[in-house]
Amino acid sequence: MPLNAPPRNWLEALSRLRRSLFARILLLVLATLAVAQGINLAVLTLVKPPPILSIGLTSIAIGIESGGTRGANGRLSYVPDDKPRPFDPQDGAAGPLLAGTLARQLGLPQGNVILDLDRQQNGKIVHLIPRDAAANAPLEPALVGHFVISVKRPDGRWLIVQPKNRGLLESWEQQFLLLFLAGAVLMLPAAWLFARRLAEPFRALAAAADRLGRDPSAPPPRIDGPIEVQRAAHAFTQMQQRLRAYVDDRTQMVGAIAHDLRTPLTRLAFRIENLDEPQRDPMARDVAEMEAMVAATMAFVRGANEVRERQRIELGSLVERVADDMAITGRRVQADAEDRLVVEGDPVNLRRLFNNLFDNAEKFGASARARAYRDGRFAIVDIDDDGPGLPQGELERVFEPFYRTERSRNRETGGIGLGLSVVRTIARAHGGDVLLENRTEGGLRARVTLPLDTSGRT
Repeated sequence: MPLNAPPRNWLEALSRLRRSLFARILLLVLATLAVAQGINLAVLTLVKPPPILSIGLTSIAIGIESGGTRGANGRLSYVPDDKPRPFDPQDGAAGPLLAGTLARQLGLPQGNVILDLDRQQNGKIVHLIPRDAAANAPLEPALVGHFVISVKRPDGRWLIVQPKNRGLLESWEQQFLLLFLAGAVLMLPAAWLFARRLAEPFRALAAAADRLGRDPSAPPPRIDGPIEVQRAAHAFTQMQQRLRAYVDDRTQMVGAIAHDLRTPLTRLAFRIENLDEPQRDPMARDVAEMEAMVAATMAFVRGANEVRERQRIELGSLVERVADDMAITGRRVQADAEDRLVVEGDPVNLRRLFNNLFDNAEKFGASARARAYRDGRFAIVDIDDDGPGLPQGELERVFEPFYRTERSRNRETGGIGLGLSVVRTIARAHGGDVLLENRTEGGLRARVTLPLDTSGRT
């Protein structure tokens, strides 16, 4: 049943919804919200804020007298200083009153004890019943939250008494953070697997598009995944088939035109034979050139229609073999491969590509020198010659079918003008390209770029 067809019943609609990308993303969002709420609930249940520190006045006095060895259960810090901490008069009468009580317990003048409550950290005074007191004992004053007590000692120095800093590792905020991070770590594998499952069909579709760029005759992708991705893959397959049919139709049309031109050209050749020699020779050369162009077009069409199985090729070795075969016949061609370059392609067409480039370089530039090397994810083959190069405006035009520069108009040396068109067609059919550039030291450079095969297949 086509993917774009409407569902036949509610069960099929529910099944499509369950397999859709929308439903999977919604499920991921809901699962994330559920986990987040679960973490919040665990934090509220397991992590309790620390109780507000409350210390009785008697315990504080004992701690001051003993220098911190007794009293207050080690919850206070005692730091000597040359001056008291500043006093906040907004504390009202409670602070000085309790300071006077503490001074009497320590046997010090009232002005030797200064009590400052930190209102920003919930510092205040309450009345508690001592644990060791009888039930009918009077209430004892106590300090709650944060406070600072400055006590002037007999030597004239001050002793600063305040609650100890609990530190980050002991605070309830740290416990909250650790519990939150633990929940996130527990969710990470599930989220990673879920995200990978969602992204896998898109990676497969991207790989299929890349494969089509390298090989127009590649089989259509078979992708299993959400409904939306399957629809995209189906549309991609239809696009590939339409493009292939379009290219085949145009190629066959060109082949048919070239084939039909042979008949009138043959008749012209017979009629030219009856002309006088001054008229016959120029016309015969024109007809011969047209027949050569038709033959080259037919050969190009046959090569374009012939589908061969792609295989993994070591490009450097192939370039060196092509150069060696041409050098045996006396051509001034050499090649050097610096890296191992594995590409996926048609070995017959790739040999034709480099054979054409070597032939052009040696014919118009006196020699051809090739260097094959790796550049990131691409294999690069530079073919240099020692010729005069080309005008800047012709570096792209020479790739047009049947275009020949002024230096190659002679049929003995120039050819038909399809060589570089064939070269670029083959390179682009393999996912690469061919460019020409003039070298600064003189001569022309043809650069072939082909994507490396990283599939790891043997």
